Amino acid sequence: MFGLVSTLAHAVEIQSWNTPQGARVLLVETHANPILDVRVDFDAGSRRDPLGKEGLAAMVAGLLDSGTGQLDEEAIQQQLANSAAQLNGFAELETAGLRMRSLSRPDLQERVTGLATQLLTQPTFAVAVLNRERQRAIDSLMQRQEDAGASADITLQQRMYGDHPYARPAFTTVKSLQTIQREDLLQFWQQHYRAAGAVVSIVGDIKRQDAEKLVNAMLRNLPQSTQPLPDITQPTPQPVAQVHLTRPGSQTHIALGMPVLRRDDPDYYPLLLGNYILGGGGFDSRLMQELRVRRGLTYGVRSHFTPLQQAGPFVISLATRNAEASLALQTTREVLARFIKEGPTETELNQAKVNIIGGFPLRYDSNSKLLPYLAVIGQYHLPLSYLEDYPRAVAQVSIAQIRDAWQRRIDPQQMQIVTAGATP
Repeated sequence: MFGLVSTLAHAVEIQSWNTPQGARVLLVETHANPILDVRVDFDAGSRRDPLGKEGLAAMVAGLLDSGTGQLDEEAIQQQLANSAAQLNGFAELETAGLRMRSLSRPDLQERVTGLATQLLTQPTFAVAVLNRERQRAIDSLMQRQEDAGASADITLQQRMYGDHPYARPAFTTVKSLQTIQREDLLQFWQQHYRAAGAVVSIVGDIKRQDAEKLVNAMLRNLPQSTQPLPDITQPTPQPVAQVHLTRPGSQTHIALGMPVLRRDDPDYYPLLLGNYILGGGGFDSRLMQELRVRRGLTYGVRSHFTPLQQAGPFVISLATRNAEASLALQTTREVLARFIKEGPTETELNQAKVNIIGGFPLRYDSNSKLLPYLAVIGQYHLPLSYLEDYPRAVAQVSIAQIRDAWQRRIDPQQMQIVTAGATP
């Protein structure tokens, strides 16, 4: 049955090395198209936001292209347009950095790489641009806080993680954004945008020796901070509560969650495969079948894990009519409890394996899709064979393993519950 594993999971040759500056590089050479994609990740995600200045990491990454020692914001955008290239900062929970896409023609690649190097090593964080982007961030935050679904997600993150660094984005406020000044951005960049520990992912039309030159050029003038960053500890359990947020509208948004999954978790595959059957597999999942098909309580419900360095969240979310919120929540909890107790059927397990294994190569069938996988492999020190190991590991998961992992790791009584909608 699982000849799918050998026929569809095509091998990807990943080259890897460490630079003199202490960065790790992962390279996949693909010469079919004259395109080069590069991503540089630093331990500079929003989990590193200082207390009271939540939103700082995102602001630093977002303003990398606001100006350098030689170029202002407009000149940077003009150079990118002239080179048919893309450069943009990004900030996630655990990492932040810069993405680059360029044609591989040597003169264009050299020009864009030089520009990327300037953005990483000489950001000026112009005050005028900071003021503009801070106001945009405040406007966006206020819109999210008025939205029932977004406010439920934010509150759930706060309830799950309390004062743990993984809750930092959820505590971003107008006040925290207003306190961020240019000096804060420069200090954060100095502390966190360091070559040592960085991960550089490269996919595209480039040879190893040229990739080495590119990386060394981009990293050699980065800050040389040697102060160790604080360790991210395992989150501690928070007092369980059910919280309701009053929001206008005809629907109530429901979110349940708890911290569970690490990237190196021994239960990784049984938990992920079980989740596909429970609520991650789309229309055929148990939650969708029970809440939408049989009961008509919602248009959509899903569950998902977010694996992180420490325990990342397991979340179930849906929206339903206000009058049916209590029934939808009760039904969701019943479906979850029954799945934990019984595990999947043989039919469900086989169908999930076929879908996951068969669809897995499509997740990285282009340069831009493959790039973040390289970043994950580098960030979490996964084996270079991860893309080939994944479908094989999925194929080996049994019903007993899923049932055992879910019974040990998922406790419905420890899940935080947030609802947002009309007053019940």
